[in-house]
This record gives sequence, C-alpha cells and structure tokens, in this order.
Amino acid sequence: MSNTVRPLIYAHRGASVDHPENTVPAFLGAHEQGSDWVELDVHLTADGGLVIVHDPNYADGRRVEEHPTAARPATVPVLDEALEACSGMGVNIEIKVTRPDTEIAALVLGVVAARSAAGVAQEICISSFDEGTLDLVRELDPDMPTAQLVLDLSADQGIVERAAAAGAVGINPWDPFVDRAFMERCGALGLAVNPWTVDDRDRIIELAALGVDGIITNVPGLARSYLG
Repeated sequence: MSNTVRPLIYAHRGASVDHPENTVPAFLGAHEQGSDWVELDVHLTADGGLVIVHDPNYADGRRVEEHPTAARPATVPVLDEALEACSGMGVNIEIKVTRPDTEIAALVLGVVAARSAAGVAQEICISSFDEGTLDLVRELDPDMPTAQLVLDLSADQGIVERAAAAGAVGINPWDPFVDRAFMERCGALGLAVNPWTVDDRDRIIELAALGVDGIITNVPGLARSYLG
C-alpha cells in the first residue's frame, strides 16, 4: 500500500525535540510544525486511568500501574486530554503492555468512542508490540485500524504475514529493516509501512523514495522541509 505522494509525518511522542515528550505542549507543537499524525504511548494506572507516558515508570521512579491517575505528575496528560491536544491530526495510540490486556484495550476504545459520540472527528490507529492485545482490540471493535509494531524482524520472520492475516492495516517497523524487498513484501499484503524513529535527512528522503506510507520522527517540522 505504498504512496506515490509525500509520506505522512508522524510526530513521535509529539514534537519531542522541542518539548518534553508525550505532553500537551509537544502535541500542540506537532500541529504547529505541520504533522499529519501524532504517535503517543498509553499506560494503565492503578485505578483504571489511561496516562500518556512511554516508560512503565514516571520520571520520578514511581511505577505507573501502582498509583492512581490523580497521583501522576502534572505534566502527564490522560488520554482524553492528549487526543484533544492533537486536534487536527490523526493519532496513533500505542498500547504499552507486555501481555494481552483486555482492560486497557477496552478502556482505550471507550475513550475514542466517547469522543466520536460527542461529534469529535479524528483518525485513530491503535498499535502495540503485543500481538494478542491488538487481537483484542480488533475483537472489541472490528472497525478500529491497528498497526503491528516490530523491533527485530530478523528474530521473527513471520510477524508481517501474521499481522496481515489478523487484520492489521499497517506495520510499524524499526527503520533499519526497511528496504525495497521489505516494501514489496508489505505491499503484496496490503500493509501500510510507517518506520520509526527517523530523524536523519538523507534517510527520510530515501524512505520517501522507497514509498513508505508514513515516517515516525522526533523532528516533524524538519522532516516536512526535507520532503518539500
């Protein structure tokens, strides 16, 4: 599913070079820099809240899952706040889990559904490294687009084919594994390709020439300028 036009620019955790990552200022900055999409990370708190943070621990060392939502640092938004800050852009919600988790899948879908019911139009895609969690997302909402995150393709040669067979619309691979052969493989399966995390000018231009659908980057404004 390769593009013949400029690939979409995904701001990785927002405009994360210019602002603290996964914060409202980073998401607003991504829009100001012309991002098409934002990629952000969701963890589950002790009381079933959804907070936007990459690591399982907050910056102060406290484990996210062991504390209620209200105890989060002031700069950490909840999912609904983050989606609102991403108005005008699509949002790739990465569910951060190490095993299939029905609770977080259902809660994420619930936030998205509530915004849609309130009349908010926003493209959403849910991604995860965990295949089982993406299966749960598709089971709960067959219409929700999903993308399989992949770190080491050499360690799991069949994950691309499994993702396509399971119903994923895209594959988000670690950038070094993306070459022409990989693009042809994904294209034959109808999978969009959105590599991460790419900040180098020459590599961004090379990936665009290969026909990737999106580029996940920490420098969305520069990435747009590189592609004209």
